[in-house]
Amino acid sequence: MEQSINTKCVQAGYTPKNGEPRQIPIVQSTTFKYDTSEDMGKLFDLEASGYFYSRLQNPTNDYVAAKIAALEGGAAAMLTSSGQAANFFALFNICEAGSHIVASSSIYGGTFNLIAVTLKKMGIDSTFVSPDASEEELNKAFQRNTRAVFGETIANPALTVLDIEKFAKVAHEHGVPLIVDNTFPTPVNCRPIEWGADIVTHSTTKYMDGHGAAVGGCVVDSGKFDWMAHADKFPGLCTPDESYHGITYAEKFGQAGAFITKATAQLMRDLGCVQSPQSAFILNLGLESLHVRMPRHVENGQAVAEFLEKQPQVASVSYPTLPSNKYYKLAQKYLPNGGCGVVSFELKGGRAAAEKFMKNLKLAAIETHVADARTCCLNPATSTHRQMTDEQLEAAGIPAGLVRMSCGLEDKNDLIADIKNALAAI
Repeated sequence: MEQSINTKCVQAGYTPKNGEPRQIPIVQSTTFKYDTSEDMGKLFDLEASGYFYSRLQNPTNDYVAAKIAALEGGAAAMLTSSGQAANFFALFNICEAGSHIVASSSIYGGTFNLIAVTLKKMGIDSTFVSPDASEEELNKAFQRNTRAVFGETIANPALTVLDIEKFAKVAHEHGVPLIVDNTFPTPVNCRPIEWGADIVTHSTTKYMDGHGAAVGGCVVDSGKFDWMAHADKFPGLCTPDESYHGITYAEKFGQAGAFITKATAQLMRDLGCVQSPQSAFILNLGLESLHVRMPRHVENGQAVAEFLEKQPQVASVSYPTLPSNKYYKLAQKYLPNGGCGVVSFELKGGRAAAEKFMKNLKLAAIETHVADARTCCLNPATSTHRQMTDEQLEAAGIPAGLVRMSCGLEDKNDLIADIKNALAAI
């Protein structure tokens, strides 16, 4: 019987046998013992499943990854050391020097830099398109060497909503997968695979952990993309890997196992961006209450957005489930239960007004973080983007008076009172 996502948050990924620990065990070991060299050799030949070194895999991590795969409706998953590592692995697993990526321009700045700058240094080019691009505009962005399309369900911090079905349709027409970062909604509020996405990534540091305790990431494979049908585009999956005795991943492990197996056997082996078992354990504690926490984050975000929209000191509010928001219809489609607790708004009076506002907040902490149990906020102009002039900020779509607030699990009336007090001080 198919269980609800609420039950999966608590139970999926690990089922103890008779006499085994009820809680996921922390396997705090770098290495694993075998009786014979032959036994270990089977692992190195990918002829048997198991563990030999925690730089590649660890049982604690795999239990938690299996839970996230179940939540997203995926076939397999792997944990990484951060959300950035997850996005890098998802892209680099199918791209190499000479490849090209089509990506939404409305994505987290760190991911934009990863694609536009770092991957470019590795010989991988990219074209950025508006999240609002038409099918015709999307088609024009593709090149003969395009190997992936990338976007975020709800962009950080722009809060644009990706039309997943449209992006998936165009990607599939060109024979490439759609990769979607689903960090902000989490699978509780949106499951991109159900809308056509092929690979889903997360910064588990955010809502999945939910308490600012452990940095981490996750890559989930839907198991639905037919790599062999596009073998010429994906030689890494569809031709023999000489570093693993000529194994062809798509043939040996099939659609459901090829992507994650290659990412583990090749990328994690060579780059080692593994999540620690301690962090995976902490992540699992957060996942067990994810289905309970997300509705409160949404309730608080909605209440704060509606309050801010009525305040004379506020120039504009960005929150996708406000009826006045340009993404409202898409949000109703993809996020019927709400999106997340993050609200972006611009204050009249620019940088000075934002500084005054932030200084007078009592509950909301100034942090370079979002998606936490505690409310936190940031004014990019005076922190992450302080090296830019007001004119440069405006050109980048980040006006000097912009504040990003991540509403936590506090009482919404207390949050609104705190915001009201800070606004009055401007």
